[in-house]
Amino acid sequence: MKTSRSLASWAALAGCLITASTWAADTELKWTSLFNGKDLAGWTKVHGVEAEVNEGHLRILKGMGWLRSEKEFSDFVLEFEWRALDEKYDSGIFFRAGLEGKPWPDKSYQVNLRYDMLGGLVKGFTPVVPAETPKLPLNQWVKFRLEARGNKVSLDVDGERAWETDKVEPGKGYLGIQIEERRFDFRNLRVAELPVK
Repeated sequence: MKTSRSLASWAALAGCLITASTWAADTELKWTSLFNGKDLAGWTKVHGVEAEVNEGHLRILKGMGWLRSEKEFSDFVLEFEWRALDEKYDSGIFFRAGLEGKPWPDKSYQVNLRYDMLGGLVKGFTPVVPAETPKLPLNQWVKFRLEARGNKVSLDVDGERAWETDKVEPGKGYLGIQIEERRFDFRNLRVAELPVK
């Protein structure tokens, strides 16, 4: 009995230490805002898409293309909140994306924001991590945290780990928001670059 209590105590302590070390690492991150709430400064529209600022949110509207960051990123932590405004919603977040390809970048990874593939990771059109997050209601804000370190990538949804994988190729590229004829709002977009090891 003492042994099992002892093991439980050590497990609890280890959990606290892991949480504390994660929190400590977060406090050391140098965050850069990706959206100022006033205009689309820092973003480039690709392939004639429509996007605007609506009540302080970045709203994607129409077209088949994407918004891309002006800067490229290698290893990073990306946080943002999103909400879908249309039924059968469909969008995604690109990372390590190149400029080739139409309507979307050929060589990139994408975290899906499609209603029936929510949170899944794909490379091009090839699944890397299956979607396990259930469809979420319209007009509900959801927080995503995407962390990429070399070949390791993880996704947290509303503060809970959705998945992690080591099947991603290291590299550098743009961050982007897929636009696929469905309206979404985004807010609190920020990124912290990580040192490449």
